[in-house]
Formats: sequence, C-alpha cells, structure tokens
Amino acid sequence: MTSVNAPGLAPWRDSARTVGERVESLLAEMTLEEKVAQLGSVWLQNGPEHGNVAPMQDRFEQAEGLDAQLAHGLGHLTRVYGTAPLSAAEGAARLRKLQELVVTSNRLGIPAIAHEECLTGFATFGATAYPTPLAWAATFDPDLVERMAAAIGADLRAAGVHQGLSPVLDVVRDYRWGRVEETLGEDPYLVGRIGAAYVRGLEGAGIIATLKHFAGYGASRAARNHAPVSIGPRELADVILPPFEVALHEGGARSVMCSYTDLDGVPVGASADLLRRLLRDELGFDGTVVSDYWSVPFLASTHRVAADDAEAGEVALRAGVDVELPETVSYGAHLVAKVRAGHVEEALVDESVRRVLRQKIELGLLDGGPLVPDGADDVDLDSPRNRGIAAEIAERSIVLLSNPDGLLPIGPGTTARLAVIGPCADDPRTLMGCYAFPNHVLDRYPEQGMGLPIPSIREGLTREFPYADVRHCLGAEVSGDDASGIPGAAELAAEADLALVFVGDRAGLFGGGTSGEGCDVADLRLPGLQPDLVEAVLATGTPTVLVVVSGRPYALGAYKDRVAALVQAFFPGVEGAAAVAGVLSGRVNPSGRLPVQIPGTPPISPSTYLQPPLGRRAEGITVLDPTPAYAFGHGLSYSAVEYVAMTTDVAECPADGAVEARVQVRNAGARPVEEVVQLYASDPVARVARPVVQLIGFARVALEPGEERAVVFAVPADAFSYTGPDLRRVVEPGTIVLSAGPSAEDLPLRAAVRVTGETVVLGSKRRLTTHETPGRRAG
Repeated sequence: MTSVNAPGLAPWRDSARTVGERVESLLAEMTLEEKVAQLGSVWLQNGPEHGNVAPMQDRFEQAEGLDAQLAHGLGHLTRVYGTAPLSAAEGAARLRKLQELVVTSNRLGIPAIAHEECLTGFATFGATAYPTPLAWAATFDPDLVERMAAAIGADLRAAGVHQGLSPVLDVVRDYRWGRVEETLGEDPYLVGRIGAAYVRGLEGAGIIATLKHFAGYGASRAARNHAPVSIGPRELADVILPPFEVALHEGGARSVMCSYTDLDGVPVGASADLLRRLLRDELGFDGTVVSDYWSVPFLASTHRVAADDAEAGEVALRAGVDVELPETVSYGAHLVAKVRAGHVEEALVDESVRRVLRQKIELGLLDGGPLVPDGADDVDLDSPRNRGIAAEIAERSIVLLSNPDGLLPIGPGTTARLAVIGPCADDPRTLMGCYAFPNHVLDRYPEQGMGLPIPSIREGLTREFPYADVRHCLGAEVSGDDASGIPGAAELAAEADLALVFVGDRAGLFGGGTSGEGCDVADLRLPGLQPDLVEAVLATGTPTVLVVVSGRPYALGAYKDRVAALVQAFFPGVEGAAAVAGVLSGRVNPSGRLPVQIPGTPPISPSTYLQPPLGRRAEGITVLDPTPAYAFGHGLSYSAVEYVAMTTDVAECPADGAVEARVQVRNAGARPVEEVVQLYASDPVARVARPVVQLIGFARVALEPGEERAVVFAVPADAFSYTGPDLRRVVEPGTIVLSAGPSAEDLPLRAAVRVTGETVVLGSKRRLTTHETPGRRAG
C-alpha cells in the first residue's frame, strides 16, 4: 500500500480521504477522452476457428490496435482467464501483463476492473464446476449457496479478478427457453432468496456481483433467446422485479447488467424508464449498470432504434448504461465526438465515470498495491474446500420424484445385475451447465480434455455398488437420429435385475447442445431418440429407475406410472456422479425440491405454478390441461414426514403489521431426514386476478426418526401485497389464507388471517423476506 499523506501523493491516491473526495479530485483531473475511456472495455479474443462464447461474437472486430485502445485508460478487462484454456499461473501472468500495460499506457496510471463469468464457479481452466443455478435453487438452502459463493469469490479475488457476472435473476416463464438451467427457478420469492444469498457470498469476498439480466429477459416470446418480451406492468412488478429488489437491498449487489431484449418494444439498453427511473430512482441502486455483451451496438444492428454504432452509444448512455462490455464499440471515440459536437452533455459522462471510479477506489485499485496478488500463480482453483461444497450442493439438489413401491434405495451392498443405460450415464459433460468451462470453452479445444477430474455417473455407480454386476450400454446419444444402439440397450436391460436409465441434456451454446444459451426448444419431450430408448427399456418388463440429468424440466407424464422410480438431477456439477449414486444407494437421503414444475405432456407449453384460477385446468372451457406431472416444491425422501399442525399468533393482522405462523412437522420414518417446509399464501378476493397460491416462506428442517419440530415463520403483511389496477403496490384489508406443506399442490395445513385497517401503499422500502426459525422442538 502507498503510505497515507506521502509528499506529492495525488489526492485520489490518498486513502486517508473519503471515497467521494478521491473520486471528485480524479474526475477534475481527467480529460474528456480519459473519462470516456473508463466506460469502455477490451477483450483479447481467440481466432474465429475456436467459435463463439458470446452471441454474434465473430461479427465484432476491433479496428484499433491494443495500444490505441489503452491510450487514455480503460474501464474493464474482459475474461482474461476465461477466454482460452490457461492454467492459473498462465492466467495470472497474462492479467499481470495486461494490467501493467493499462497502467503505463494512460497518463494517470488507472488500472482496469477485471471481470469474469462465475455462473457455476470461476469459469476458467481447472476451476471447480459447481452445480448449475437451477440445482442451487433445488436445495432451498440459502446458507449453503452463500457458502459456495464465498468460495467462488475467494478464488476470483485470489486470482486478481474484481467483478463476477452472476447471478442470473430471470424468473422462469417458459421451460422451453434454453437458459432455464442458469436460473433459480420459477418463483420470484425463491429466486430472490437464493440470489441474494449468492450476492452476499460474492460481495463478502470483495467481488462485485452483477445481477442479470435486468429485466424481463427470461419472459421472451415463444421462449426464444433475445426475442421480444410482451408482458404487462403488473407481471413485471410482481414476478420479474422482486428478485432484483431482494438482491439489491438484502444482498448488496454493486452492479446490474441490462438485458438484450426489448420490453414492449423498447430495448432495455435504450430505456431510461427502466435503468434510471425504476432501477435508480425507485429501487435506489447506486452501482454500475454494465451492458450485456454487445447489447449497446445491438441497439443499431438488431433493435434498429439507432442509425449506427455511434448513435447507439448516445442512446445507451442517455438510458443509463455506464459501461460497455465486452469491447468498446459504441462508446470510446464515438462518444467523445458526440460530446464535442454538443449532442451529449459531458455531465452524463461524468455521472457514469463517478460510479466506475468509486468502484475502482473501493477495490483498492488506486492504493498502489499489487494489481494481481502475489499468490495468484499458485492458487488452487479446485481445492478440497470447493469439492466439498460442490458435493454438498449436488446431494441436496437431487429430487426424488417418485418411488411408489419403495424400490429405492438399492443399498450399497447389492449383488444385483444392474443395467446402466443412456447418454448421460458415461459422459461427464452431461453433469455440467453451458457456462461451466469444460462445456463453455473446452468443447472448442478437444485436445485439452476436461481440465479437471470429473467422474461419470457410470464410474460413480461402480464405486457405490462394489459387489453389483454393473454393465453399461449407451443406447442413444443425447441428440441425433441414430437408433442402432437401442436394441442392444433393451437386450442388456432384459438380462438385468434392474435397469438404471440416465437421460437428459448435454449443455452447449447457440445450438451446440440441448440446453444452454441459444438452445431453445420447440417442445418439452426428451431430446433426440431418448424417448424411444426409454420405451424400449420399459417394454422389457425389467424394473426401471429413470434418472433425468438436465438443464430444464422435461415432460415426464408418460413415464411416471410406469417406472419403478423417477429421479431429477439439474446439472449437478463435478461431484454430481457421486451424489446421484449416493441417492440411488441410500447413502444420501434425498432432500431436493423442485424449483420448477415437471410438465405432464410435451406439446403444451405449461405455464408455471403462479397462476390465477383460469390459468389452471379449466374443464368445459378448454381441452388443454396444463396440470404438471410434479408440482413446484415437490420432492420425496426415504422417510415419511407428517405435517401435524399450523397455528398463528393472531387472528387479525394490521395491513402494516406482521403475523407469526408456527408449523409443526414430525419424522414418522426410520431414518434422519431434512424436510423443506414451505409456506404459501392465497388471496381469495382481490381487485386483480391473483395466483391460487404463492410461496412466501420456506425452511430446511433436520429431523431424527420420531422427532417433532416447529418452524416459526415471521411473515410481514407486505408479503400479501400486489400491484393493483392503478399500478400501485398495496396491502389491502381482507382474508389471507396461509397454507403449509411439502409442495405447492400438497398443502395439508391451513390457517386464515384477517388483514385489518386501511389499505397501505408500499414503496421501495417494503419488507421483502419472511424470516423463519427452523428446528424449534415442538412442545
């Protein structure tokens, strides 16, 4: 660190001064060119032969050399570690060299913020690939997710990275969307709680968390990537925005990424209403808004709300986009020229530069210390700590959907003949999402392998069942039309005591997989010939356990009554094989719960569970039935948990008050279990059509055999609020029905509470979270 108040020390480098003083002194020293440079970025990409890792990446080529781009400074360095397969030492050396070049190339010696992807962990060669976010949500365990994010943040910080482009807070609206795997599910309360936990972990490690994609990106028409979004202001307010509110107010995120999409015809990157009025004025956000990759020039090329790249930069800056990522296309010299010509006020530039400089000072980048930590060359990015957390999340995320005859668990000492079949059985890449480095980048470098040890499920089963006769047959690929392996798979199943069939997805980018960014689907049948493979195995009559390893929920209604057991694993990561095997053997008592419904039939695009009465099955009105095969929140275990009673501390609750709901549960089984107790609210009479039930609280409760515990939920009346006909968020007097149970469709306990007093209009400071006290022994 540079000594405080050293003679000749520039005031912006004086750590004894306030951050605000340092920012203003530096801003006053900067030329227009130097200011605008802080709003740009540089990405040293690979050649086109290695393919795209961002949409239409190959269409953007830098006309200027690196020296010209750095002449006045730089805001961000893009994915120095995450673009090509570099070891930790190679990545650190590259980042160190680039930072030195940035500092020495600009008059004021200002370093850049280095950002990386961290959706399933630090997206770089050899780093732990954690379960996908949909799996985090399936744990219903914010504390565990916060621990994971803290580990990810520690690795990023140790490598010299400052900002992580995560978490994704898009609420799932259509399961056909390719990026469902990146989300935290279909319920805004769950998304907000898990998302805020991730933000706390990342920010607590000193990494700037970036909320994305603000806002509405996941609600695109027909589930097509980048497609327009046509939702009303009430859906935006009640479903799309709440997770961002929670992650900002309770997580402390310092950055938000604007979405690619247009919302009712206005691209988000051109919307001052969203980025200034809503995000800053109403939600109180004071951090940086960064563009999704190339979303600024997209204002000209795909949205056509600007004539060219230069005008796109003007439009984006006026809307409130502070930093252009991943490369400077529309800001830079274009923006300088706009200011010089009088088309853009320099005060707008200053607003954004202040935010960037403040974050650089908060990160210590102007304090004179090393820009890349000395230990970055030796950091262990796949440490035992990381592996332990990855294993814990994988185990807690796996959902036992059905087990009608108790065939599971198999027992680790079995000597049975096990037929292990399907495309997800022996391919480790099917365990990971599209932003895991082995799928995201290494697919383009086959000579590099996986970059770290990742056992396949077949290998996990062989270890889990050492005495069994485990035999394997592929049967069919994840996608494609080669049916030649199906007869052999059926033959193997016919000779076995039990068939274990592993079907699902292999993640990729822009059509390079069956799940992932740009891998949207027309319907929800299993990809390729996997349905034929499942039918061929079922036709043998051998008891069959169907395990779906996927990034989205697939329609399983055709199998639910014909298989011996059904298991769902949402891309469980590098430790996923052992977790799946542990659930099948019984070493792990499954405790995952569905963060998305499992559809019944593939041709229908099922709506999520958050539906008013007319959004559910409506006999006599339509022949289409959106009833899911398995409901939101569903998940079984190898024990039996009874929901005993629910009481409230009051029968009446003021509209600005709170109510305490006490839910008693008992483990009636013979083994320890973790139950996810879920609390829902219903508003039978309101001024707008409201969801039949909506999640407002949840808690994981550990129960020994025979043990009974009470979970106490402290519910603010704000949890009953909604956006009324006048688009104001209100809590109204009337009856609210609270219900508790193991899923949105299995709610055996109910209690009514009367909300009293005058209607309360809520602002942005509303109470967002129900606080639970799990595990209190009933008495």
